[in-house]
Amino acid sequence: MFEELLKSVEKKLSERTGENVKVHSSEMLGGGCINHASRLDTNIGKVFLKWNARCNSDVFLREAEGLQELSKATEGYLTIPRVLASEYVTDQPGFLVLEYLESSNNKHDDEKLGRGLAMMHRYTSDRFGFYSDNYCGATPQNNTLCETWEEFFREKRLGFLLKLIQKHRPMSAAVFKYFEKLLTRIPDLIPEKSTPVLIHGDLWSGNYMNTLSGPALIDPATYYADREMEFAIMTMFGGFSSRFYSAYNEVNPLANDWRSRNELYQLYHIINHYYLFGGGYLQQALSIVRHFV
Repeated sequence: MFEELLKSVEKKLSERTGENVKVHSSEMLGGGCINHASRLDTNIGKVFLKWNARCNSDVFLREAEGLQELSKATEGYLTIPRVLASEYVTDQPGFLVLEYLESSNNKHDDEKLGRGLAMMHRYTSDRFGFYSDNYCGATPQNNTLCETWEEFFREKRLGFLLKLIQKHRPMSAAVFKYFEKLLTRIPDLIPEKSTPVLIHGDLWSGNYMNTLSGPALIDPATYYADREMEFAIMTMFGGFSSRFYSAYNEVNPLANDWRSRNELYQLYHIINHYYLFGGGYLQQALSIVRHFV
């Protein structure tokens, strides 16, 4: 299968570059929990290949769109790997080919990441959502554009994901009522006015890397949101230092009370983990819901 995949990659890259691209060698890379990844050495240089045969057909096209949108908002501030090619999953694996980024151990990249993300969060839109639906990991995201953050967060994030859960990993009626009550309270829990800014959407420590060209963002779940939504996943698993937050706030200060809403926004990622893995994530989510209702 892999040899056939490489032929497809060569063909796609040749079409995109206008050159006769050939893969000389490949090396499997670790670190991913959903897709396979390899470094390819080609006659046009090293490239990064991500691929999968068992996923939604448009996963890699949607990821490519997210990376391209991020690159518009981060030019000169953060590194976004350049998209070289993407392909649907059919009877053959789908794939994404990106610029290969060399990693580094630069100790000052925390500050650069903070300043870069702060600048990215100044890139705005007139509505919340995105131009197409995409994925947070393997979970579909409904990105239907909305005029208000209240509507988008309630209906397209929490409400949409709760419907998926009730189809595939249903909660009891008693537990679900708590979530329904929370949905009615959303207007009272989040700021009335909010600006749609571009966020990465799944920015935990495994989805950025230090590279020779500076801190880079990878594996996005991109959409336009209240920027506090970005910090939900960032604060769940750690990995971002005090130097990062200081640099961020120097450029684009967060509201003094942003942490009072942090758990509410974390709820989206916690119920997503329940949707994917089950287990104790439901009790963790329910504890947050009870706090807010």
